[in-house]
Amino acid sequence: MAPKGTPHAHSTRVAIVGAGPAGLLLGQLLTVAGIDNIVIEQRSPEHVLSRIRAGILECVTVDALARAGVDARLRAEGLVHRGIELSFGGVRHRIDFHALIGRDVTVYGQTEVTRDLMAARQEAGMPSVYEAQDVSLHDFDGRRPRVCYRKDGIEHEVSCDFIAGCDGFHGVSRASVPDASKQIFERVYPFGWLGILSETPPVADELIYASHPRGFALCSMRSKTRSRYYVQVPSAEKAEGWSDDRFWDELRSRLDAEAAEALVTGPSIEKSIAPLRSFVCEPMRFGSLFLAGDAAHIVPPTGAKGLNLAASDVLYLADGFIAHYRHGDSQELDLYSARCLSRVWKAERFSWWMTSLLHRFPDADAFAHRIQQAELDYLVSSEAACRSLAENYVGLPR
Repeated sequence: MAPKGTPHAHSTRVAIVGAGPAGLLLGQLLTVAGIDNIVIEQRSPEHVLSRIRAGILECVTVDALARAGVDARLRAEGLVHRGIELSFGGVRHRIDFHALIGRDVTVYGQTEVTRDLMAARQEAGMPSVYEAQDVSLHDFDGRRPRVCYRKDGIEHEVSCDFIAGCDGFHGVSRASVPDASKQIFERVYPFGWLGILSETPPVADELIYASHPRGFALCSMRSKTRSRYYVQVPSAEKAEGWSDDRFWDELRSRLDAEAAEALVTGPSIEKSIAPLRSFVCEPMRFGSLFLAGDAAHIVPPTGAKGLNLAASDVLYLADGFIAHYRHGDSQELDLYSARCLSRVWKAERFSWWMTSLLHRFPDADAFAHRIQQAELDYLVSSEAACRSLAENYVGLPR
């Protein structure tokens, strides 16, 4: 037994901070490769699963889940979408991904991805610590980093070779890096997305992105019986100020006549406002600490890139750890930050462009509105422009 006041000591190869999809996917890929790891999460499993987030998976993400051996339910229940619809001027225009580039996306909620990864980790018997308090990172600029935390009143210290910071935008990982060692790029948008989840059939077979004088709207889904809808609202709005009826009326007003007529309404299961932000931290490696997913970058949800960028980061990182432990080759780890950031900035550009294209900005004048309309008109009339949108939306190659 450790002396009183001495932390319980543990050791592993990779300590993963954060049990969201990024951390759990990395843990599963390492487990499949036979690399010891531990996942440390400050919240409860129930809280992690309660986060209603992304639902559009790129082919890269689907392939990553297959490689991790957690794609059975995804293949059975996921909805393959071959395109999206853009709505403006009261008319919908379909962008046919499959015809343009021969690829598609899959609708499968982030909550379900997380649930599948949790189940796989539990089945593999790999250690996960939930409700860890006062998590702190130490000595990642040296040869033997440590992660410390308290659980049930007992202090713990995990020594490791590497730390993977997968604990999101507000997590401890990026915050542990001195300001002088990182550069932050950020843009905060003057609006958010008010979203609801409802047990109602989707209004259309594919997602509808709507640009309207009253603001942006998105008709999405999680399954054939569960819908996810959003409307653009000012940043100062509160979800509590929106009744279900008020939300449905506002959404209907921003859709084309056919979609508005077909919309099936019902009680909301969940209702919240997501702020919109573009954010990048450079670099994504600090000694033995590697940032992945939202800990390193945030994109507006307009381009459906958040979860997919996290999966891409994790694939680069997993490949780096595997090369290091199997072959003593650190080149993949040395290239990690540059490779991730190249893809991250392209996704940041696309998400910024989609946001600028479809939303109403409070300081935009008549000229800006005309430019936005011209951009939309050009997009749907140009095969080259449609192909560019399709390539970015479905996911650029790694």
